[in-house]
Amino acid sequence: MNKDKPCHKDDIPRLNRILGQIEGIKKMIDDGRYCPEILSQLRAVRSAVRSVEMRILQRHLHHCVVQSFENNKDKDKKIEELVALFNKYEE
Repeated sequence: MNKDKPCHKDDIPRLNRILGQIEGIKKMIDDGRYCPEILSQLRAVRSAVRSVEMRILQRHLHHCVVQSFENNKDKDKKIEELVALFNKYEE
C-alpha cells in the first residue's frame, strides 16, 4: 500500500455485491419481471454505490485532505480539487 494514498481494498466485497445485484437485474429484465420490481433493485444498487462512494470520500477527507494541510501549497491545491469534485456532484 502506498502510504500517501488510503487503501480502498475493503470496498472490493461491497463492489462485488453490487456486481451481483446488477447481474440479478439483468436476469430480471431477461425474465420479463414487473417494472416496479426492477426499479426497486436499481434503487438498491444506487444506494449501495452511494455507500461505497461516501466511504471513499470519507477516507479521502481524513487522509489525503488532512495530509495536504501540512503544506500551504498542497492545501490550496486540495481545496480547489474538493471544490471541483463537489461541483461535479451537483450535475
